[in-house]
Amino acid sequence: MLEKKAADIPVIGITCGDVNGVGPELIMKIFSDSRMTQLCTPVIYASGKVFAFYRKLLNLNKFNYNQIARVGDIQRKRVNLLHCFDKDIDITPGKVTSISGELSLASLEKATKDLIDEKIDALVTAPINKDNMQSDKFSFPGHTEYLTQKSGATDSLMLMTSELLRVGVITGHIPIKDISTAITQELIIRKTLILNNTLKEDFGIMRPKIAILGLNPHAGENGLLGKEEIDIILPAINTLRDKHNILVSDPLPADGYFGTSQFRNYDATLAMYHDQGLVPFKTIDFESGVNYTAGLNVVRTSPDHGTAYSIAGKGIAETSSMLQSIYTAIDVVNTRKKNQELIEEKQNAYQD
Repeated sequence: MLEKKAADIPVIGITCGDVNGVGPELIMKIFSDSRMTQLCTPVIYASGKVFAFYRKLLNLNKFNYNQIARVGDIQRKRVNLLHCFDKDIDITPGKVTSISGELSLASLEKATKDLIDEKIDALVTAPINKDNMQSDKFSFPGHTEYLTQKSGATDSLMLMTSELLRVGVITGHIPIKDISTAITQELIIRKTLILNNTLKEDFGIMRPKIAILGLNPHAGENGLLGKEEIDIILPAINTLRDKHNILVSDPLPADGYFGTSQFRNYDATLAMYHDQGLVPFKTIDFESGVNYTAGLNVVRTSPDHGTAYSIAGKGIAETSSMLQSIYTAIDVVNTRKKNQELIEEKQNAYQD
C-alpha cells in the first residue's frame, strides 16, 4: 500500500471536553500510538498544563505533542496541541468545577471557529459537563444544538452509529412531557430527509432502507394505545414514500424491533425520542458507539458516553468509543472528498 502524502491526510480537531473527566486520558492513550498520525493530523484544543498533568499522573510517556498558538502552525503527521486557555487551572479528576467548564467552552469555541473557517477538516468533541459550561456564550442542551446554530444549519439530526446499527432521533434533548406535542408530520419528514441524505453522502449507501419506530407501546395498537401513529407518523411516512421516493417502514413497535434484532434489516433507524433510541443503542453497542451530527456542512463526531468522573484520572478509561469517533470523522471526510471529486469530474465531462 502506498503511503499517503501528508497533505492528503485529514486534519482532525479534537476538543478536550471537561478536563476533570476522561477526555484527556482517552486522547492521550489513542495518540500514544504513532500509527494514528498516519491516518490523520490531530489538533487538540486545550491547555498544555492539562496534558502535562495527565502525562505525569498516568505515566503516558509515549504521548508527545507539538504545542502551537494557531492552527496554521500545525506539523503534519504529528500530534498538535493548540493552547487556547491562559487562565491558571487546578486539575481535580472526578470533580465538577467552574474553571473546567470555562476551559471546555474555550476549547469548543476555538475548535468550532476553525472548523467553520475550514482550517480543520472535522471536529471530534470529547465529553463535556453541560451544567458547568452554561453561560452567556453557551446556553444549549448539548454539542449538537450548539454546532447546528454555529454552522448556520437550519436543522440537524443526532445519529448514533456503530458497525452494528445506526439510530437517529426525531426529538432530541427535550423533556418527556413535551415529546408528543413536538412530533409533527413536518418534523418526521425533515429528520428522515436528513438521515437519508447523510446515509448516501456521508456513509456511501446508495439506496438507504430506513426503519421508523412508533411513539406508543406496540406502535399504538391500531389507535387503542394512542393515535399518533395513525394521525401523524403514518401520513408522514406516506409522504416520504410518494413524494420523496424514500424506502421507509411502517411505524414499528420499538421493543420487538430491537428485541428481535430487526434493526439488522435496515441501514438506519429513526426513534421518536432520545431514550427510545439511545437506550437500546447503548445496550447493544455502548463501547464502540459514535454520536454523529448529521445534516451539517461540517463534520462532527463524539463518543457516545459522558465524562465518566468516577474513573477519571485512574488510567482505566476504555478508548473504543473515542477511537471510533476519530475513525468515523476521517471516513466521512474522505467520503465527502470522493463525492466532490466525482461531481467535479461529471461537470468537467459535461462541459467538454
